[in-house]
Amino acid sequence: MARKLNNILITGGAGFIGSNFINYLFGLSATGSKEFMDSGFKGKIVNVDCLTYAGNLENLSMVEEKFGKGVSESERRYFFEKVDICDRSEIERIFKQYDIDTVIHFAAESHVDRSILGPEAFIKTNVMGTFTLLDVARNYWGISLDKQRDDVLFHHISTDEVYGSLGETGYFTETTPYDPRSPYSSSKASSDHIVMAYYHTYGLPITLSNCTNNYGPYQFPEKLLPLMISNIRDGKNLPVYGEGKNIRDWIYVEDHNRAVWQIVNSGITGEKYNIGGENEWQNIKLLHKVIELTAPKVEKTADDVEKTIVHVKDRPGHDARYAIDCTKIKKELGWERKMTFEQGLQLTVNWYLDHKEWVDHILSGEYKNWINANYGDRK
Repeated sequence: MARKLNNILITGGAGFIGSNFINYLFGLSATGSKEFMDSGFKGKIVNVDCLTYAGNLENLSMVEEKFGKGVSESERRYFFEKVDICDRSEIERIFKQYDIDTVIHFAAESHVDRSILGPEAFIKTNVMGTFTLLDVARNYWGISLDKQRDDVLFHHISTDEVYGSLGETGYFTETTPYDPRSPYSSSKASSDHIVMAYYHTYGLPITLSNCTNNYGPYQFPEKLLPLMISNIRDGKNLPVYGEGKNIRDWIYVEDHNRAVWQIVNSGITGEKYNIGGENEWQNIKLLHKVIELTAPKVEKTADDVEKTIVHVKDRPGHDARYAIDCTKIKKELGWERKMTFEQGLQLTVNWYLDHKEWVDHILSGEYKNWINANYGDRK
């Protein structure tokens, strides 16, 4: 393979996983975890994000200062474009302006509850947005079955939720049939199929990864772990769906991002790779663990916090269990997790408690004012 990896378009780079990925490529870590900071990346990044509710450029303030508008134009390696991935003319402009040779596609509407209440945005972004990116890439790179290239790559980030629900045993593998249960997971399944179709039909060089639940810094506060940590801090109730027996596999976000970077560098074109934490937790047991770690740091007793757990009506189509078999990426690419769950969870609890201002900016909408102040003069 002769992938350039010089001018990388990262979609959704202001979101949770995307912003951690950009920080990682530039040798930065929200928690200062030095073992994650050597990506070896020497090129340029163009971050395309339309800054919906979950996009927060505060997550990239260090990157902007060290590699973006904080340095001279000749030294600049980071560029932000506030663009909707469904806007074909703008995506075409970006490919041409920055001579994009690699796409790493994080951008997605991703919260199941929101997809139940408003599925249209999920179809638009996850399906049509992915199609737009694929088609622009194919045309800009001049690819067809008669004209192949191995110096460019389109990497698509997906989820284990496309596989549906597991029983008490078994694991999702790369060959598990798709069986999505929510508007979110079905829209992601659709985008996965379109990505593979562009490989088989046009020869577009692609790789694809399906990852389990991520946790770590910069996650939007509506998700389970930051929500519970913030609610414990503020003395609010801790809502749990049903009996809380649903099981999820958890991976630290920087472990996920190292896996993505290894796939982009060394993954076989046309292949998909499952990325898992090999770390299953019942939701209610995970909450007990979070309470155990968080309560003493906010001068509460675990027993008192436990009394604030409230069981609420389960959401429709709530999958019982997810669990990833990541044997393929471990054997073929040599990837392995570096963060233990105990260490990662403690770092995560500490980060949210130490960054109350960041959380409050999200909850109040103040982060949007920060974006306007710092990027208001941009297109």
